[in-house]
Amino acid sequence: MGQLEGKTAVVTGGGTGIGLATAVRLAAEGAHVFITGRREAVLDAAVRTIGPAAATAVVGDISNLADLDRLYDAVRGRGRGLDVLFANAAAASFATLEEVTEEHFDETFGVNVRGTLFTVQKALPLLNDGASVILNSSVRADDGVEAFGTYAASKAAIRSFARTWANELKGRGIRVNAVSPGTIDTPGLDAVVAGDTPLTKSRFAAGVPLGRIGRSDEVADAVAFLASERSSFVLGANLYVDGGENQF
Repeated sequence: MGQLEGKTAVVTGGGTGIGLATAVRLAAEGAHVFITGRREAVLDAAVRTIGPAAATAVVGDISNLADLDRLYDAVRGRGRGLDVLFANAAAASFATLEEVTEEHFDETFGVNVRGTLFTVQKALPLLNDGASVILNSSVRADDGVEAFGTYAASKAAIRSFARTWANELKGRGIRVNAVSPGTIDTPGLDAVVAGDTPLTKSRFAAGVPLGRIGRSDEVADAVAFLASERSSFVLGANLYVDGGENQF
């Protein structure tokens, strides 16, 4: 505990699921965590869970650049720069190649790719030398799950960003890495599988060598590792947190 004492962190999509679990973990390690998301009530509840002294909520959509500016204005106001950025916010929905619409594509890439790019770009003036940036990719970037092609392509872009940005920012000692969760039991997964789709939690679990889907806190542990000095020689990597789902 205390690996991030006195540090400042930002977690996008920090109101529920992996984002909330990570914000809780980073705060437990001593960081003050700024969380952002679209729903004020959800963020307020998250702050209570994290601890009001350790968290600040800023309502916003990462695909809206003005909202990102407000987020980073709040971080700037703390006066300590930024040490950890977990670019986690994402949109996901099913659509086969035949079913993809402009709206589906624009929402998915607008949040997952455009939003992530500007989340990191707008953080650059605040990032302290030696900071850690962690991007949330996915095993779906690799495995070709039916009807998840747009989401998978967006997450492949995130993996590519991690490699390029790691190279571009290494001169400042800023480490950029990615995590690729497998199927994780989150409210987001509940929403995705609630529709008319054969991809249920049980079907996903059957494809995991460990025999179950993952927990948000298991991803949070991986992010905390990449955020800390314990990963000081890890750069441009992609850490799978998938129970072996994409490894065999």
